[in-house]
Amino acid sequence: MTTTDTLIQQSLNKAQSYAEYRALVTRLLNEGMSTGPEQSEALTHYSSLNETRMNRLDKTITVPAEIAEKLNSLEQSYLFLVITEGWCGDAAQLLPVMNKMAEATDKITLKTVLRDENTELMDAYLTNGARSIPKLIVLNADTLEPVASWGPRPAEAAKLVVDLKAQYGAVTEEVKVALQKWYLHDKGISSMNEILSLLK
Repeated sequence: MTTTDTLIQQSLNKAQSYAEYRALVTRLLNEGMSTGPEQSEALTHYSSLNETRMNRLDKTITVPAEIAEKLNSLEQSYLFLVITEGWCGDAAQLLPVMNKMAEATDKITLKTVLRDENTELMDAYLTNGARSIPKLIVLNADTLEPVASWGPRPAEAAKLVVDLKAQYGAVTEEVKVALQKWYLHDKGISSMNEILSLLK
């Protein structure tokens, strides 16, 4: 049985920075591919949509002054290890937000790993038994001990999906559109506040 500490260390050995992750997704798209072992037109299509979303969010997401102040007054440093894939819509909405938080302070370093290359780590951080992403694992930067985990989406967005899934019977196109509208309106604030609450 591999311990969580060992899994984290193994994953960190192949982790990428946000910029490296973005470059990988772009390179694969240029080759007509998405991240992960499974390839399909649908996954490539979602990856392409997500590339556009992330480009927009990188330009438009800002960390409010009061959140930046709290981040900079943190008493210790953290490593954000995020499990993700290029085709994941929630990851496209949330990774840019986490990256902006990391850019706003020297107390946070952000690293990413791909879910399907790190299934053991993913299985240690399931959500209701599912390999839902993105999954943020907050580590003490000095000891690499896990402090908390968060994801795959903020509480209000998670509730929206549950409610709409009950209404439509599945995650339909209507549910996806409603979720994207929620993210657009929220501008990352719910995620920043929820993640910040883990760091106290």
